[in-house]
Amino acid sequence: MEKILEVNDLSYSFCTYGGVVRAVRGVSFDINEGEIVGIVGESGCGKSVTAQCLIRLNPEPPGFFESGSISYKGSDITKMTDKEMRKIRGVEIGFIFQDPMTSLNPTMKIGKQIEEIFVQRNLYSKKEMKSKALEILKMVGISDGERRYNQYPHELSGGMKQRVMIAIALVGNPGIIIADEPTTSLDVTIEAQILDLLKDLQKKLKTSIILITHDLGVIAKMCDRVLVMYGGKIVERGTVDDIFYNTRHPYTSGLLCSIASLETEKDEELEPIEGTPPDLFSPPPGCPFAARCEYAMEVCYETMPSEYTVTDEHKTMCWLQHEHAPEVVLPCKKQQKSEVLL
Repeated sequence: MEKILEVNDLSYSFCTYGGVVRAVRGVSFDINEGEIVGIVGESGCGKSVTAQCLIRLNPEPPGFFESGSISYKGSDITKMTDKEMRKIRGVEIGFIFQDPMTSLNPTMKIGKQIEEIFVQRNLYSKKEMKSKALEILKMVGISDGERRYNQYPHELSGGMKQRVMIAIALVGNPGIIIADEPTTSLDVTIEAQILDLLKDLQKKLKTSIILITHDLGVIAKMCDRVLVMYGGKIVERGTVDDIFYNTRHPYTSGLLCSIASLETEKDEELEPIEGTPPDLFSPPPGCPFAARCEYAMEVCYETMPSEYTVTDEHKTMCWLQHEHAPEVVLPCKKQQKSEVLL
């Protein structure tokens, strides 16, 4: 498959009154044409900041790129001007925000918000723009498009608003759509509908999707490959089967152990990951997960591990993969992907 996006050694920080927050630290990955890649991790791990770096949505300042590159179709996004970025945002790369309640403009009708991308590109007449907007509303499963076109956001349900957000992301026929926790504020039934819609559109349009989530059930249902983030770094990467059936990092194992399975009893307590994430004002010199890891060795606290290759697709940053490390069998390798989907 052809690579559509390449991120190489990306580091992004924020200047604050308390000091510099190193939110993303040396992240590298690529996105292939027509695939769905999930980025998973707990709050504060850097997944949303990473996603927003891809189309420069983080405010600059206080945010700034410390190092690295983001190559999209041969051009480095980190070096683009505001004018050049306007040709990328919403056109080449679409973005679905996690809260449609606050992401839509409450003073503008739905149709006009969809048409904004057409106005920017100056490709169609007013009549053609309306026709295209109605076509996209139909594509995302919104019936009675003429009426919805003339409604304001407050007149729509949460699920309908999220469909409008997906419609706006699709307007420019982008090569990549970034979905930042697109089902966070929705109930379970509507969440399933939105995920099915995204998957159907991805197959139909051959669009690549970067899916940001903390929900492993969503990862199991949607993704081809997974990036597990912790402390501003990618600590494990691989196919969905690699992550669920051949976990090699204690943090990934901890995430899997914290989910109820089919065998979990009604009153049985889930197993949390003890401790708190690292302070990114002053990141630890070694593995970011060492302070919470029951298998941590002295070297884990002192030196950052290299990325070890398990298979061509499966890689992990953990000293337990070193040839001289003690052999450890991580729990929750038994967790079935089908169980997580429930």
